[in-house]
Amino acid sequence: MEGSLRLPLLFVILASLMSPSMAEIKTLEISDDSRQVILFENFGFSHRGTVAIAISGVSISSSAAAPAVDPSLLGFFLVSDESLIQAAYDSQQNPNPSSYPDCVLRSPYVHILFTFENLSPPAPGGAFNNSFAVSHPDEYSLYFANCGPGTAAVTMSVHTETYNTRPDGTRDYLSVGKSPVPSLYTFFAVAYAVFLGSWIYVTLFQNRISSHGIHYLMAGLLLSKALYLVFAAEDQHYIRQTGTPHGWDIPFYLFQFLKGVLLFTVIVLIGTGWSFLKPFLQEREKKVLMIVIPLQIIANIASVVIGETGPFIRDWVTWNQVFLLIDIICCCTVLFPIIWSIRSLRETSKTDGKAARNLMKLTLFRQFYIIVIGYLYFTRIVVYASGTITSYKYRWVSMAAEETVSLLFYIFMFYMFRPVERNQYFMLDEEEEEAAELALREEEFEL
Repeated sequence: MEGSLRLPLLFVILASLMSPSMAEIKTLEISDDSRQVILFENFGFSHRGTVAIAISGVSISSSAAAPAVDPSLLGFFLVSDESLIQAAYDSQQNPNPSSYPDCVLRSPYVHILFTFENLSPPAPGGAFNNSFAVSHPDEYSLYFANCGPGTAAVTMSVHTETYNTRPDGTRDYLSVGKSPVPSLYTFFAVAYAVFLGSWIYVTLFQNRISSHGIHYLMAGLLLSKALYLVFAAEDQHYIRQTGTPHGWDIPFYLFQFLKGVLLFTVIVLIGTGWSFLKPFLQEREKKVLMIVIPLQIIANIASVVIGETGPFIRDWVTWNQVFLLIDIICCCTVLFPIIWSIRSLRETSKTDGKAARNLMKLTLFRQFYIIVIGYLYFTRIVVYASGTITSYKYRWVSMAAEETVSLLFYIFMFYMFRPVERNQYFMLDEEEEEAAELALREEEFEL
């Protein structure tokens, strides 16, 4: 009995932690699904929240030898983060199996919305349509529970809406902690547009002679990033107002893909010194690009599946794992060209007699390596951790921090490798040459 409840309860806690706050109006089909618990939505409510659920075409199938399924053992419920924490704590404090109910719907920690006893007409072909007020502010998760026999499988069409009502009576379909997100994206889109204009001026007008192919590719990266933020802002704005993106999700995912591919490509090419240090790529550097670009395609497919479906699909956790694994592989892969360049410059400095130039190049690439490591660590680990521990009311803060650090990374990277007629890293001076030779002998530029 203890295991029959603790397993769904554990899933409820893990799914609530993994799932971002979603708020779109969703219509989906559940077909012959025998899962004990299905997560539909995760949403931060104010004191004027509402959950609307409409189901139709309900049917329950089980093996011929199984007894008839009690409709009270199947239904939808809400559970708050506060209740989940309390449930997890109580389960540790009271390990007595007999104290646990045999169905999550009978747990004191959940708020039952309705069970299949409320269907009209009853299954098969059952339907239900109602709205439920949420007056206690918190982050809630909407679940379907199936406590029937192990062979009981449910088929139904489900339509869900979760929203908060503003003081003027209009609906806000974004979670409490994400309401500022459209304005946040708009602000950063303007910042990147200004950045792009400045970069075009520096590249095409001020230092056109010193510009290389990598600098035009960097301009393309800024453009894709700015457009990504524009469409992200529109996507979130329309979701907030109407509950659906009205097609803005298509260009959003397109430019998310272009931004991701160009970012990793630019980091790899800068790490190799392509165009501004050498006009070609070595075979191993080409292989890095051949690995990163296809992986980014797969990662963006996973991102679309994660964003456009939700935790109610069977393989949602698998897609999250695929996305995380590929992202980690890409982050590690792009570091290799920088390491190779540092080692190559170190070896070259021993033979070509240009100590000052090589010392400055080594310093440049070493700084770039550290900045890339810091950027990847912050955006992949720190942001995720902060989003997990931050109150649902301030989820936008972790998104703001991620975009702020990203903008700073772009500024540092573009400034370090900007086109200038006499780059300070490549200037030669006799005194500097002697000092550099001494520094190269005394210091090993090893990672």
